Amino acid sequence: MTASVICVDANFVVRLVSREPPESPYRELWIQWQDSGRTIVAPTLIYYEVSNALHRMSQAGQLLPERASQALEAAFNLNVRLYGDAGLHRHALNMAATLRLPATYDAHYLALAEQLSAEFCTADRRLFQAVRSTFSWVHLVGES
Repeated sequence: MTASVICVDANFVVRLVSREPPESPYRELWIQWQDSGRTIVAPTLIYYEVSNALHRMSQAGQLLPERASQALEAAFNLNVRLYGDAGLHRHALNMAATLRLPATYDAHYLALAEQLSAEFCTADRRLFQAVRSTFSWVHLVGES
């Protein structure tokens, strides 16, 4: 990935902040991006999705409630630049329709990455499979 701007989604961030031990492909990429001065971006909805995912993990017994709170605070401290203007929402709506996505949430990340000519990194295999033939700048990050 050579873009100076990287868009990440909630799936990526949840895995980044909730993994113990912290060594993971998400952490390794994050450190590389920080070391090379990359700008990390996301639509404003990211924290809604992150907090919901952490809550669900806590409810399912995958995270203790206090660990979910710590993970959310860690997400807030990642220094992600947020975007949420009307143009982004319009673009996401059109993109979701064009790609036949079931909701516009994922399309917001795609629209932002496209708008900023950014690489988009996700841990969402379903999303990656749905758009990889359309967008070469979408990358699936996961455990090897």
